Amino acid sequence: MSSVSRERLVDGYDLLIFDLDGVVYLIDRPIPGAVEAISQLHAEGRKLAYATNNASRRSSEVAALLTGMGIVARTEEVLTSAAATAEVLAERLAPGTPVLVVGAEALRAEVTAAGLVPVGRADDAPEAVVQGYGPQVGWTELAEASVAVRAGALWIATNADRTLPSPRGPLPGNGSLLAVLRTALDRDPDLVVGKPEPTLFHTAAHRVGASRPLVVGDRLDTDIEGAVQAGMDSLLVLTGVSTAADLLAAASTTRPTYVAHDLGGLFDLAGVVRLPSSPEYSAERYTNGWRIAGGDGARQLTGEGSALDALALLCAEAWGGGEPVRGGGEAAREVLREFGLPY
Repeated sequence: MSSVSRERLVDGYDLLIFDLDGVVYLIDRPIPGAVEAISQLHAEGRKLAYATNNASRRSSEVAALLTGMGIVARTEEVLTSAAATAEVLAERLAPGTPVLVVGAEALRAEVTAAGLVPVGRADDAPEAVVQGYGPQVGWTELAEASVAVRAGALWIATNADRTLPSPRGPLPGNGSLLAVLRTALDRDPDLVVGKPEPTLFHTAAHRVGASRPLVVGDRLDTDIEGAVQAGMDSLLVLTGVSTAADLLAAASTTRPTYVAHDLGGLFDLAGVVRLPSSPEYSAERYTNGWRIAGGDGARQLTGEGSALDALALLCAEAWGGGEPVRGGGEAAREVLREFGLPY
């Protein structure tokens, strides 16, 4: 639980796969330091890919958005859940098959590019319903989808993110819209294509022949769980949806390999920490100036040092079945406050 190694984190991997919302930008604003970090990766000749569950933009549009922010990106580096979902539909349906699309224009464009015919009403006899995030999606679209699915149409979702990060805090995502139909239909979609399914990550690695990729994300339930399913190491950055409290409560299937405040942790040894892989209960825990000890509901964090080292120790305690921890000194309480944890 000390620094990850003597080399920078980035030096141990041959491909960096970035989530976008909450990692590189929030909606359309770059996260502080992200442009500089990715520009440095480009300057070093690193292989990069972007894998996003957001189905409201096509890959070319995402690449253009990144380029407009100062991040040079190629269309082939961007993998979207919309494009992946259209590919799945094309594999299952004959060319020219009507598909009811609930989502943004980008999803309709991907369905069209896959040789299928987007429609908007259940009366058009669609053989499938594809549902992705779109800010304009409302009751009318959801009602048509409900009728079509009840009539026997295949129901496929681009992703199931409950929320989207934004400068104003988390906003409803496609998972929230899926919940409306889940309630109305009393069933789940037939297939969810995007993260945490590992398809986007495997595709990114295959395209460039990478053997040791690192997934960088801000969500435990999509980015990190998807990396675990794909058998890839992962870095959680605390710039988006998942918080330190979420990390302490993470199930084994959603635990990252590393955690950092932001993308600067790719280069700064002091800005990233490796998390314990399989902690067990211990009466006392130590790491780099920090200690957790005590019992009977009075476990305390004491000492001083790096906040990330303290967070890694707190993860070992929580994941090892330990009791809640409180600060046993001002330095410890300050760390707990910094991460929004009870102190």
